[in-house]
Amino acid sequence: MSALSGRKILVGVSGGIAAYKTAQLIRLLRGADAEVRVVMTRAAEQFITPMTLQALSGQSVRQSLFDPAHEAAMGHIELARWADLILVAPASADCMARMAAGMADDLLTTICLASEVPIALAPAMNQGMWRNRATAQNVRTLTQRDVRMWGPAEGDQACGETGPGRMLEPEQLLHLVQESFSRGSAAGLRVLLTAGPTREPIDPVRYLSNRSSGKMGFALARAFSAQGAEVTLISGPVTLATPAGIRRIDVETALEMEAAVMARVENCDIFIGCAAVADYRPALAVDQKIKKLTQRRSIELVRNPDILATVAARPKPPFTVGFAAETERPVEYAQEKRKAKGVDMIAANLVAAAEGGFERDENSLIVLWEGGRRDLPMTDKPHLARLLVTQVLLNYEKKHSTEDT
Repeated sequence: MSALSGRKILVGVSGGIAAYKTAQLIRLLRGADAEVRVVMTRAAEQFITPMTLQALSGQSVRQSLFDPAHEAAMGHIELARWADLILVAPASADCMARMAAGMADDLLTTICLASEVPIALAPAMNQGMWRNRATAQNVRTLTQRDVRMWGPAEGDQACGETGPGRMLEPEQLLHLVQESFSRGSAAGLRVLLTAGPTREPIDPVRYLSNRSSGKMGFALARAFSAQGAEVTLISGPVTLATPAGIRRIDVETALEMEAAVMARVENCDIFIGCAAVADYRPALAVDQKIKKLTQRRSIELVRNPDILATVAARPKPPFTVGFAAETERPVEYAQEKRKAKGVDMIAANLVAAAEGGFERDENSLIVLWEGGRRDLPMTDKPHLARLLVTQVLLNYEKKHSTEDT
């Protein structure tokens, strides 16, 4: 039986060229035995016809908040109560802004405001609109209310530009809908995860650091949580919002991160070292700003502790996964690192390539373990995180089933 058998999915369609993908999404949802009803905004009608979505969903398409045929019986409340999940795909910048403001000026936003079921948005807009600070603030507001952001992806856009803002493909959205109704293969597991960079102070205004944005680590935290895990996220300095339902501990230096990890590692089942921890720190951080008085200045560096290797070397270590950010020969160097540190798995990527790496919304990974390898393709980091979590859980289960026999 399909995970979606009998599930009631309300698909909201707002105005955007990506509405053509919604037709295939509805077909896939119906094919997975879900019940689908569709609500369109007036702007959506400029991109796809109600007749098309009615034929695919098998139900009449709702368009107006003030439809006498439905509102005499408070039809918008009935729809809000009917659904098990509301998925707005595409979710335009305008639709997201109105939802963030708590407006209820059309049928779709009214249903979202009245509903108590999970709401997911599949953003779709021009890359400049997605990057605008107003949109970023709306996204933060909505995620703080536990509205799920599924996407966007990055790539070529209908306007001819390239960047983040593409709606996820229907197959990806179907997977996310199915995942949202599953108990989760990580249910009952405790995951400890590090993310972001560390900062090693030189003086009160300067520090050593790196280009890690924390996006991959935060995406992994969400992916593990979506699979039912209890997630603790130890983060270096980043500008990302805390994922809903996840405990977050903020640190700055490598030593602070080590202390936070060691205080909690005994109580975790899986440890993911995704943070880009500085290899070295200044031997001495001076109390006053260093003045520009000489042509040359030397700073003595001392090596920071290797958090990942320390966790893996414990008498009873958790299942341990590391990351290897390389600028050349990623497989060779990652294998060496995996063996030297004694970790169960390692995920390698090229950070100097034309695509992926630090500070970007997309990445690819080569995942290595003893006797195995899996190449994860270039994709948006939330989707990549879900693929990696699936592999981690498979290897975790295999290791523990072997130990139990």
